[in-house]
Amino acid sequence: MDILSTDEGTITAINGPIMRVENLEGAKIRDMVLIGDMQLVGEIIRLSENVTTVQSYEQTEGVHLGEKVQTMRRPLSMELGPGLLDQIFDGIQRPLKEIYKQTGSFVSRGIRLPALDRSKSWEFTPIVKIGDELVGGDAVGMVQETPLVKHYILVPPTLKGTVTFIQDLGNYTVDEVVATVASRNVTNDLKMYHYWSIRTPRPYHNRTLPFEPLITGMRVLDLLFPIAKGGTVAVPGGFGTGKTVVMHNIAKWSNADIIVYIGCGERGNELADVLEEFPELQDPKTGRPLMERTIFIGNTSNMPVAAREASIFTGLTMGEYYRDMGYNVATIADSTSRWAEALREISGRLEEMPAEGGYPAYLSSRLSSYYERAGAIDTLGTIHRPASLTLLGAVSPPSGDFSEPVTKTTKRFVRAFWSLDAKLAYSRHYPAVSWIDSYSDYDNYVENWWNQTVGEGWAEGRARINEILAVNDNLQNIVQLIGSENLPIEQQLTIFVANIIKRSFLIQNAFDEVDRYCSPKKLLKMADIILFFYDTGLNALKNGVPIFKIKEIPQISLINRIRIDIDNESLAKIDAIKESMKQEFHTLLITFGEAGEVEA
Repeated sequence: MDILSTDEGTITAINGPIMRVENLEGAKIRDMVLIGDMQLVGEIIRLSENVTTVQSYEQTEGVHLGEKVQTMRRPLSMELGPGLLDQIFDGIQRPLKEIYKQTGSFVSRGIRLPALDRSKSWEFTPIVKIGDELVGGDAVGMVQETPLVKHYILVPPTLKGTVTFIQDLGNYTVDEVVATVASRNVTNDLKMYHYWSIRTPRPYHNRTLPFEPLITGMRVLDLLFPIAKGGTVAVPGGFGTGKTVVMHNIAKWSNADIIVYIGCGERGNELADVLEEFPELQDPKTGRPLMERTIFIGNTSNMPVAAREASIFTGLTMGEYYRDMGYNVATIADSTSRWAEALREISGRLEEMPAEGGYPAYLSSRLSSYYERAGAIDTLGTIHRPASLTLLGAVSPPSGDFSEPVTKTTKRFVRAFWSLDAKLAYSRHYPAVSWIDSYSDYDNYVENWWNQTVGEGWAEGRARINEILAVNDNLQNIVQLIGSENLPIEQQLTIFVANIIKRSFLIQNAFDEVDRYCSPKKLLKMADIILFFYDTGLNALKNGVPIFKIKEIPQISLINRIRIDIDNESLAKIDAIKESMKQEFHTLLITFGEAGEVEA
């Protein structure tokens, strides 16, 4: 991290991470600064005549009045280039693995290491030639960053011109010039990396309508509350409802090309579990280690509060960078509530007028600046490649109160809402996604993909299972008064099937080898066999078969165990269960009712 100026000011007041600096020449809002003798990293957040307000991203104990603050004359920016994947950074992109090698388990204050390894060589393959006209977003070459990901060396979005030099095929470090682009007598040397301000969205050619779902591997989400690639979703839930497990599962099993996981203010042991578990996991599509397409940003609850505020945008910037290469990226923030708490603390130290819940009045605009950077796009460049950035944010409302400001404000900016219910969690129903309070506006966008890629029946299955669950919930008050056995037999069957849906379809064990990931084809077959049982059961009731006999058919226990007994590669076994169920119902119709054919 090179110092770009010698402009200095003097610290005249310190209030935790907030400092007042006087006579800092050349100061600009959002520029990075180095604070005091320890050279702590900070950022300018307010300017007033000759007084500059600075926010430190490191602990400020031991910093004294009169120490100097030096501006670096550039905004807080990320180094974007090969070497980001399979890494863990803190909120200001310091590489924690390298820091651990140098200082041990604790991050020494003032330590500054480059985010990208300057000594590592990468095999660079040129894909342009001298004389080619390039614009921002075009690739000059390619590096195989990991066996899973080809890393394209992009012309920064603000540059364009003619290629006057391009390196040959060979091994180079990120600091070496690999191409030169000239425009209007100005020559720009391109290295394998470039800087980009975290608060500036990276540009794109145009937005497109999302059409492909982000497959999570969790049945309740993929069927009832889908999210499209390029979409936004909030995952609110109180303590113990399983937010982190849901986020971990999406990071492990979703069909995104790149995962950026932001541990923002969560407990250190939770992030430690992720870092221990992920290197052992395999990518379901390739069999390679999952870390080869994952970036971690670790800002745990015992790290400086101010750095949480930057960590969200650090992850966003990295996600946009890989999106610009044409990849589908999922950025996961766990959790935005801890990030909002950092905003509240900093706002309080700035003595700003608080709004609802003590949060700053600009909470809404800050949340929108996060979620609005999602989207399905066509990238910049001569060739516009389709790509997407999907944003998922966990929300941790105190006491599970969804009316608190962060949850309430977040709902304004997302189009899918996966509400985690404490009652479901305490009854050990995981994932504890409420089918009453959750919603998704992406069903119409992704329906064609399901029909064309997986098979017909997704929309119908979604609508009918939602209907059965809704009818069951409406009947519960009556059941408590008169008992389910006094309901009409059709409603008794509906309640019975709703219970099958809950325990065999909606429940999913994230730690079971078979059940932790459900493929789209298995999902459709599971929904189909449950609905087949319901339709065939209703037909049997109409033809005189007693309901207790329908509830006792042996295939019900097999349906309840499909999720853990039948893996994604053995779906013919589900067809066999369905066929034996047909025969069972045919026997019941002959024995108790009017003999007839069972509808397929």
